[in-house]
Amino acid sequence: MRSLTIAGCFATLLIANMGCNKAEDTAEVQHDVAEAQNEKAQEVAEARRDANEDIRDQQRDVNSAQRDVNQAAAEGSYEVAVAKAEGDYKIAKEACESMSGSAQEDCKERAESTYKAAKANAETLKR
Repeated sequence: MRSLTIAGCFATLLIANMGCNKAEDTAEVQHDVAEAQNEKAQEVAEARRDANEDIRDQQRDVNSAQRDVNQAAAEGSYEVAVAKAEGDYKIAKEACESMSGSAQEDCKERAESTYKAAKANAETLKR
């Protein structure tokens, strides 16, 4: 009985497999191909939209990072210019100490004027 059941299952599988190699109707094949092409077009379009959205997001991140870099560079340039102006001012004031009277006073005024101009120039670097 058991070998009869196994033989029956085998026969059923053999018949089922024979149907797998049977050609489909041309109209049905054309319909299936068209459907597959539509699915492909939709999936490709969706993938392109997703890719473009990812690119836009990354570009926004890049633009934001570039603004941060530009701002850091401007602030750094400002700080360097102010440090230089302050150092130059201190040096100039010390050099004025070797003078006396109105010469010393004029020297310190020139040093202060130069310092103020340098600080004003430094301010333009922050913008």
